[in-house]
Amino acid sequence: MTTQSLYIENGRVVDPSQGVDRVANLLILDGKIAEIDPQPATIPADVTRYDAKDKIVVPGLVDMHVHLREPGYEEAETVETGARAAIAGGFTSIACPPNTNPPIDTPANVALIRELAESARLCNVYPMCCISKGRKGEELAELGILFESGAVACSDDGTSIEDAELMRRALEYCLMFDKPILCHEESGPLAKGGVMHEGRVSNILGLRGIPAEAEDLMVSRDIALAESVGAKLHIMHVSSKGSVAAIRRAKARGVRVTAEVTPHHLTLTDEELRSFDPNFKMNPPLRSADHVAACIEGLHDGVIDAIATDHAPHSQEKKQREIDVAPFGIIGLESAVPLVIETLVKPGLLSWSQFVEKTSFNPARILGIPKGTLQKGADADVTIVDPDLEWTFDVSQLHSKSFNSPYLGRKMTGRAVATIVAGEIRYRI
Repeated sequence: MTTQSLYIENGRVVDPSQGVDRVANLLILDGKIAEIDPQPATIPADVTRYDAKDKIVVPGLVDMHVHLREPGYEEAETVETGARAAIAGGFTSIACPPNTNPPIDTPANVALIRELAESARLCNVYPMCCISKGRKGEELAELGILFESGAVACSDDGTSIEDAELMRRALEYCLMFDKPILCHEESGPLAKGGVMHEGRVSNILGLRGIPAEAEDLMVSRDIALAESVGAKLHIMHVSSKGSVAAIRRAKARGVRVTAEVTPHHLTLTDEELRSFDPNFKMNPPLRSADHVAACIEGLHDGVIDAIATDHAPHSQEKKQREIDVAPFGIIGLESAVPLVIETLVKPGLLSWSQFVEKTSFNPARILGIPKGTLQKGADADVTIVDPDLEWTFDVSQLHSKSFNSPYLGRKMTGRAVATIVAGEIRYRI
């Protein structure tokens, strides 16, 4: 269905940017939010109506960490297939890291992602650029030119910047442009050769571990650098209790640090690796239950600002190899909403308003994009969620090009049932 004038009726509208959480009606005109609870006389006679009774109507979800693989790894995902998976999962906007082949370290590569997204015409796609040329961690990329070309942030995701001086200079450049730097935090020497979280289970299985300290060390270093510079630092896919504690202390000191956590780091532990299933192999690794509890607590009390999927597709040929050589990663766009509902919202760990903050408003704020709100005049990006819909996460329903997920076959509760971008229903169940 395609329309730019839409009247969403009888839904529970939740928008923390306005302090709204009530059953209400939402009018969309010409691709923009016109009004919540408009007067009947202002509703066009020919407007398309959507009955959202018993559903949650929220600002379009924003996933700030989605690997689209194009260019270079199109066998796993493309901009189009990733965007299609995004709208099927309820996401109206996504941001993609630059670990492609070639990496996104030139204006031409930034332009390529934007052109592919515009051609697909599914969801909003925001490219990130590299911190370092070629993601080699040796020399800064031309950050100013890349930001001017449309990159919303910079990251060398997949690897950390081991050179502290290079990282400090990157923070200084980002401060000049008021852009965030998004960091994969992992000490290469400590993590080298690791397959899973280092702990009791890795010892039992005889698999080389990645210690939590590999993350903690880099998080603490980069917080110290960001504090000295005054720049915006965003910690990607937090997984350890040490990182949560460091971020909590930094925020108390006023450091401009934000953080995200993934659904899989909230719902799975290293115990899953007893199966030797490579679909449980991811980076950062699934950690022990005490780390998971710390991440949930950090999300609940506001230390962790956002939920991001770290959607990382891989072809079946690559992923289904022996666990020590299979690549890290899990797809997440189409399973995120039900996992968050089941794990956090239904048990009362997050309210619906907090759900919107973590999955829409805060990610948009961190990236500096004009999304995450239903305020009058805003782009009409809206997600409609059925919190009680029971369904099975089945491979036959996937829109992603890859299906490396340990959740396949799982019965789930809650789902995005309509995804609206610029007033157009781009996806509907």
